[in-house]
Formats: sequence, structure tokens, C-alpha cells
Amino acid sequence: MGDIKPVYLEEKLKEVEESGRLDYRSKTLPTWCPGCGYFSIVEAVAASLCELNIPNENAVVVSGIGCSSRFPFFVNTYGMHTLHGRALPVATGVKTANDALTVVAVGGDGDGFAIGGGHVPHAARRNVDITYLLFDNGIYGLTKGQTSPTSATGFRTPTSPYENPDRPLNPLLMLLSYGASWVGQAYAGRPDQLRSMITQAMAHRGFSYLHILSPCVTFDKTHRTYQNLGMQVRDLPADHDPSDRLAAMREAMDDALPALGLYYREERPTLGDALDSLVEKAGGELPGKVAAKPARKTARR
Repeated sequence: MGDIKPVYLEEKLKEVEESGRLDYRSKTLPTWCPGCGYFSIVEAVAASLCELNIPNENAVVVSGIGCSSRFPFFVNTYGMHTLHGRALPVATGVKTANDALTVVAVGGDGDGFAIGGGHVPHAARRNVDITYLLFDNGIYGLTKGQTSPTSATGFRTPTSPYENPDRPLNPLLMLLSYGASWVGQAYAGRPDQLRSMITQAMAHRGFSYLHILSPCVTFDKTHRTYQNLGMQVRDLPADHDPSDRLAAMREAMDDALPALGLYYREERPTLGDALDSLVEKAGGELPGKVAAKPARKTARR
């Protein structure tokens, strides 16, 4: 308790107003349940866009369907609220059409690893230069709490009233196996670390995947709660080498004590680089190649 510092509302409001990150929030207020971890995520995304000095008109947020996928309404960027599980193909198309854009795909565990699960490996292996933020609350929250692909074995929900018999997916291990060039994990209950991880993911050139653990405060009172996650999460070891994929996989396999931080990072050509190379090999020009727009003149802190 001695580490807890008081936060005064007026001082906090002044700090937020002066930071410039409110420029990245739309006038539409989030409609998530009070206490939902997604509030931390939208605030972190706005702060990261501000920190990276990305012009609003140069950012695009693409989503599928679900509580998390309401996200584009709450940020002041271009946005697309697409079909269930289709955020990654649409985001890939946006980035391929205009390489100057900063493209962020968002989705939940159901959207990303159930109906959308077939799109994840291909975006990862192609190294599409986008950031995929996966909000994992281990449940279908928008449709009132059914079992999702990351629900724990034994979890009771309306679709598994006698306990979920299935083993949950391990998204971190999957992304590392698929060849994602940047893989990290954050927790919505640690907002400063979350913002730092989102900033790193957006700054990475290539496919960056950030797995964000977040409670569903309405439909999960027993499994992935703030209390449980607060006791379970840990930081990656200080000597973890993010260039070592096998070491990252070993950490990912310890899903009973999920570790936060950067698991893996690799620099390699993106899908855009590969397509440009093909055009040059074919003796063609690069029609429609859009030059990067200048960043804002006024630096944000």
C-alpha cells in the first residue's frame, strides 16, 4: 500500500489535455461496460499515436466484430468496422494500397482465433507491415459470455454449463510459429507498460502482434479477473533475448504464469518490399506508390 500515490482529478485532466493525445480520441464515448480493460487500451493507442507523432489522416484502424471491434468509433483516425474475423485481410489491403499509412488491426479472442483464425498465419508469414492488437478476455463478451477459443478448460459459460472441455489455444506460441516478426504481450491493468508496448509495436516495420490480456468484468467473475490476473502475470526475465525465437517459445508455453514484455523481434523484408521487388523484376514501374506524408510539425510529448 505504501507504493500507491494519490492522483488528483484536476491535475490528471490538465496532464491529459496538455499531452495532445486527446486529438486522437473521437467525440464518441466508448460504450464498454464500466471497468472494462478496453478503456486502458483505447487510451494507450491514442497516447502511442501521439508519441509517434503520426498525423490523424495517416492512421487507419480496422476491426472485425465484437466488443473490441467497436474501437474505430472511439479514435480520431480513418477506420473500418468490417465483418467478423476479417480485420486482417482488410488491413492488409489498406496497407498494400498505401504504404504511407500506419495501419492497426484490432480484435478479440473470438474474432481473431475462431472465425478469423485462418487469416492470422498468412498475415504473419507475409510480414505485412501492420500492427495487430488482440484483446484477449477469454470469452465472447458482446454476445453475453459464451466460451471462446482462449477460455480455460473447466470454465463455465452459457455454452459450456457443465464446464468447458476444450484446451485453450496459445496465441503467443501460434504467432511465434507462424513467423510473426514482432510478438509481445501486455496487460490492460498495467497502463504504462501497455502504452509502451503498443508504441514499440507500431514503430516496428513488419507484422507486429501484441497480445493484450484484459478482464471481462460483466461475464467472467471467476477466471480472468483483475484480481486473478494481478496475481498471475509476471515480467519476462531481464536476460530474455528477443532475437531468440526458441527462448520466446519456451516463455510462451508457460501460459499458467503469463509473462509481459517483448518476446521476439526480427528485422526482415515486408510484404510491400516483396511486391515492389516483383514489379522491378518484371521491368515495371511502381504505379500508385505513395510517398510518406510528413509528420506533424509540432512535436508531442
